[in-house]
Amino acid sequence: MSRYINFNGTIAAATEAVLTADNRGFKYGDGLFESMRYLKGTLKFADLHAERLQRGMRALKMDGWEKMNARFLAEVTESLVRQNRLGANARVRITVFRNPGGLYSPSDNGSGYVVEAEKSDESSYKSSSKGYIADVFTELHKPVNFLSNFKTCNSLIYVLAGIFRTQNALDDVLILNQHGFLCETMTSNLFVVYDKQIYTPALSEGCVAGVMRQVVMSLARKNDLRVVEAQINPAILHEADELFTTNAVRGIQWIMGLDRKRYFNETSKFLLQQLNGI
Repeated sequence: MSRYINFNGTIAAATEAVLTADNRGFKYGDGLFESMRYLKGTLKFADLHAERLQRGMRALKMDGWEKMNARFLAEVTESLVRQNRLGANARVRITVFRNPGGLYSPSDNGSGYVVEAEKSDESSYKSSSKGYIADVFTELHKPVNFLSNFKTCNSLIYVLAGIFRTQNALDDVLILNQHGFLCETMTSNLFVVYDKQIYTPALSEGCVAGVMRQVVMSLARKNDLRVVEAQINPAILHEADELFTTNAVRGIQWIMGLDRKRYFNETSKFLLQQLNGI
């Protein structure tokens, strides 16, 4: 069966050449994206995705951000899922880029978009039964600035971290910020459970302002679990009781091991149950 995408409101075959060589997302990384989960016939947390995407477009001084609201994201997702006959569960990505024109200085601040969707066989958020094996990526640190909290099309640090992951047969990789403190992982936000408290890098540490991060922090607090957003020294990894990660597509994943350290998964398992109850 052919696979389709939505390019600026037009349904096109995924194999069709719709991006031109002057696309600014391609030439300059001048764009943003959202990875989302379509679950049981509903786009999960569409309002939070829309809010972050709109904030990112405003930060990049792109026009057309008003259009990218929760209703629009839900409608384009539903349409593309139907077109591809994906059923009730899918993974969805929308990429927004500035219109062509200019070199580093754009001549047009309008925006375009492309939406992609692929089938998922899971109708709930599931965690790896064995847990992840991870390590710390030290070849390159993530810069801390106001763009760090968005999912921009400049993903080179994650690409290099992905190569490190493959070379070392890992499931995920922890990324440090420019000051050497914990920031996030290659694919997700990071949470550390230590001395009966949950810690996560503050947004001021340069991590992506994750949608699932926001949801999980809210769930934890509603269940009287204390969450502290902080600057976290990587030395805590050797003392922590649990490590887990969050992202909008995979939900919550627990890290079982890092170097010779092994971790429990009681808190992440509880929060996963709460997440699937929403």
